[in-house]
Amino acid sequence: RLPVLHIVVVGFHHKKGCQVEFSYPPLKPDEGHDSHSLPEEWKYLPFLALPDGAHNYQEDTVFFHLPPRCGDRTTVYGVSCYRQIEAKALKVRQADITRETVQKSVCVLSQLPLYGLLQAKLQLITHAYFEEKDFSKISILKELYDHMNSSLGTTLLEGSQVYLGLSPRDLVLHFRHKVLVLFKLILLEKKVLFYISPVNRLVGALMTVLSLFPGMIEHGLTECSQNRPRKSISESTGLQENAPQLDDSVSVSAAEPSNTDSGMGKGGRKVAGNHPLEGQKANVPFSQSEKTCNGAQSSNDTVQRLKVPSHTSPASSESDWETLDASVLEEPNMQEGGREHRPSEQAENLQSKGMSSDSLPITVQPQANAGHTVHVPGLISGLEEDQYGMPLAIFTKGYLCLPYMALQQHHLLSDVTVRGFVAGATNILFRQQKHLSDAIVEIEDAQVQIHDPELRKILNLTTADLRFADYLVKHVTENRDDVFLDGTGWEGGDEWIRAQFSAYLHTLLAAVLQPDNEKTLSDFGTAFVAAWKNTHNYRVWNSNKHPALAEVNSSHPFQRQYSVSDVKLRLSHSVQNSERGKKIGNVMVSTSRNVVQTGRAVGQSVGGAFTSAKSAMSSWFSTFTQSTQSLGD
Repeated sequence: RLPVLHIVVVGFHHKKGCQVEFSYPPLKPDEGHDSHSLPEEWKYLPFLALPDGAHNYQEDTVFFHLPPRCGDRTTVYGVSCYRQIEAKALKVRQADITRETVQKSVCVLSQLPLYGLLQAKLQLITHAYFEEKDFSKISILKELYDHMNSSLGTTLLEGSQVYLGLSPRDLVLHFRHKVLVLFKLILLEKKVLFYISPVNRLVGALMTVLSLFPGMIEHGLTECSQNRPRKSISESTGLQENAPQLDDSVSVSAAEPSNTDSGMGKGGRKVAGNHPLEGQKANVPFSQSEKTCNGAQSSNDTVQRLKVPSHTSPASSESDWETLDASVLEEPNMQEGGREHRPSEQAENLQSKGMSSDSLPITVQPQANAGHTVHVPGLISGLEEDQYGMPLAIFTKGYLCLPYMALQQHHLLSDVTVRGFVAGATNILFRQQKHLSDAIVEIEDAQVQIHDPELRKILNLTTADLRFADYLVKHVTENRDDVFLDGTGWEGGDEWIRAQFSAYLHTLLAAVLQPDNEKTLSDFGTAFVAAWKNTHNYRVWNSNKHPALAEVNSSHPFQRQYSVSDVKLRLSHSVQNSERGKKIGNVMVSTSRNVVQTGRAVGQSVGGAFTSAKSAMSSWFSTFTQSTQSLGD
């Protein structure tokens, strides 16, 4: 499958507004490159690529997500570079250009979440495209498409290039200990809205927060743009009862752990709810419509079948999906000899030995690490997971990640099929409607406004959490004056910060697995852990076994006895975050400023008076001396 689907140019028309002016290959195969029509799934593309308020900036960059086409599950990752140029500077001015400036965006629609790398390449091409001063010259855009598809590949997801342009160091310097609050807020799957303008600062901060979650950027966003959550197995059962032409299995495509390079898209698992399933074979070829989705050709993969559980829950459409155990996994026919057994086959073998299916969770076997992390498709999450179960299935089942939201997408915030979101906006209308979100992140002022008092209590950082956050801040701020080595060292650098959050999350996961762990979990926040255990991502993670976590220390990284420094840290944190503390801090700052200014004024007055007195004394002494001399004479 080609990594880049389309190169698109979006312009602003004085009568029609934002519209697609060019696409290569065409967005609709049966239409030309200059067609303005859009697929229904991508109807918001022009408003995402050319953001609201773009006329206030000479150039800008946008990261955005589009839903998949043709029923495919994979998110389409968009990167757009916006520029504007004076109309009089154009060599070829078209008839429909009536304004003094021309505003256009060049964007890439990709199947790989390489935001920073795509941005770096796209900025150069966009600059060259505008320097031509003739927008009819599109050969450079076709060359960009060919170059990207020949140079980009899935191997880039395993390296550091996936984080290009995302700096946790700058994030910690700006938000300080509140970075951990944001981290926990997303773990709880709350409705979080980021706000700032221009867009490049918005999407940079939002995606940097997500990069703190292990594996999230690389493998955790494949379902993050679907506002229609995937049907649970219980819902599929209800559909099948009303549709007798379908058999009692759900067709799920999943690449085998032993064959990770099979050409399968990331997390490629699909519920076949529209086509009758033929026979009971374990290997079924994809239909033609399944092969060509999102404009890319996919190779034939094996189809693994999950038998629908016999127990259904009319009260909750999610209960069967989120409490899935090994009893729902059963191969219709035995696999041929010589093949490696899948986890589903292992579960079936254990069942045949008389073990209880009710107490048998699905086990993800640890893979050998040959220089890099091995990811295998998760049986429940559908995401590609490592041996610890990372990334967590946060952005699944109707929990959206929208780095930039156009005003035309405002309805998604109140859509009943959307259970939560992490979204970015530049329009003040989003920020004003506080009832549509649980928290608003004011990036400019580094403020996290949490509306619900109970949620604020849940997210109160414990003393151990404060030590962790203070540890990050101190390592980031020290040696900050070194211009040449800033951010390039290990300790306090971007990779180091991600490693700290990865260790924090692994420790939390290991702690919840321990018996009699109340005291250990209290260091993470008892109320927070209780709330997190009710989330979808925890239930999916907890439905599997992850033996690799047995080697992880289950205590908080900063668990230790209280000291005087902890009291100072808690006091400082309270002053910075409580409303009363903020007022006291502002009063202290203004008072100290006034004292300094008053001191300077007093010093100047006293100094002036002293100088005048000194000159007067000098004059009097000289006059006295002259008088004495005249009397002597």
